[in-house]
Amino acid sequence: MELKPPFRADQVGSLLRPKELRDAHERFLNHDFPVGKLRELQDQYIRQVIAYQEELGFQAVTDGEYRRTSFSSDFIEKLDGAKSPGSLELKVNAGAGQFAPRAFRVEGKLRHSRPIEVEGFAFLKAHTRRTPKQTMPSPTMLLRGGREAVSRDAYPDLAEFRADVARVYREELNQLGAAGCTYVQLDDTNFAYLCDEKLRGTFAQWGYDPATLAGEFAALINASIAGRPKGMTACVHICRGNSAGKWAAEGAYEPIADTLFNRLEVDAYFLEYDDARSGGFEPLRHYPQGSRKKVVLGLVSTKTPEVEAKDSLKRRIDEAAKFVPLENLCLSPQCGFASTWRGNPVGEDVQRRKLARVVEVAREVWRNA
Repeated sequence: MELKPPFRADQVGSLLRPKELRDAHERFLNHDFPVGKLRELQDQYIRQVIAYQEELGFQAVTDGEYRRTSFSSDFIEKLDGAKSPGSLELKVNAGAGQFAPRAFRVEGKLRHSRPIEVEGFAFLKAHTRRTPKQTMPSPTMLLRGGREAVSRDAYPDLAEFRADVARVYREELNQLGAAGCTYVQLDDTNFAYLCDEKLRGTFAQWGYDPATLAGEFAALINASIAGRPKGMTACVHICRGNSAGKWAAEGAYEPIADTLFNRLEVDAYFLEYDDARSGGFEPLRHYPQGSRKKVVLGLVSTKTPEVEAKDSLKRRIDEAAKFVPLENLCLSPQCGFASTWRGNPVGEDVQRRKLARVVEVAREVWRNA
């Protein structure tokens, strides 16, 4: 059995909420449900979802992100100075099933005045004997919108702004480490948007140079995880967007692959490979020889009800192993099942069967899974 994450069978983080919890969350957002009672329900169902993951055979477990409204805004809006005014205005023609992702603004100096995920992590850790996994949005989310999304009064110098982004993330990671966290995943959508020609144009409209932006993203993440607590595994999930089964970006990893594998100083990559929008495995050729970094293949879709066949998954793992050694590969769903509190349009039975399939295939491919 692998002793250090990510594990041969892993998962991205969010899981479908039970109906009672979804209904309570909606009422809470409409100011019709007390926060204390919602917290009691969250505690109850998080205990259950921990046991659910353990029963399925996962060595790393999350709280299902059951306390969040969305994977990104709950965290970022707890940073002093950051706000989420709604969705981005993307000047592109959206395709079927596509959505406009969340926008963020920085209206004042960024400060990490209180722990954000520590209390929730402590609850998770106290209720599992497996490795508790903490997810959080990537710091690159705060670069959306370019200069116009950052207050000139607070930050006349954008270098100071980026230094503050990295600082507040380091403070949170250090507090999580002090609480016993050894496994962190940064959920990043901006890298994947650089794979989409239409969305690359949006970055250009914001004043960025798409040709150099991947390097800027890598530098910000590197600064944010620098000096993290000893023994803490830091991963990045490269996501094409996931909201109620819809997506935001498409395109193969080729435009970002060299930067991703050779300049981003993380321990592992969770990569989406669930459908044709992700392209083939050829960009994995940029993976550096002799590296110990893990590549977690997101081959199981969280958006569709069809459960992937074992033979198909094994064949695709073999294809990826032509570029990355098999011992450095793992398997997971392509994304979470509920990046927002509403969840994706798949049933709980489908979710269970897909997660069980991940564990089953991993055990057959890697005997120590």
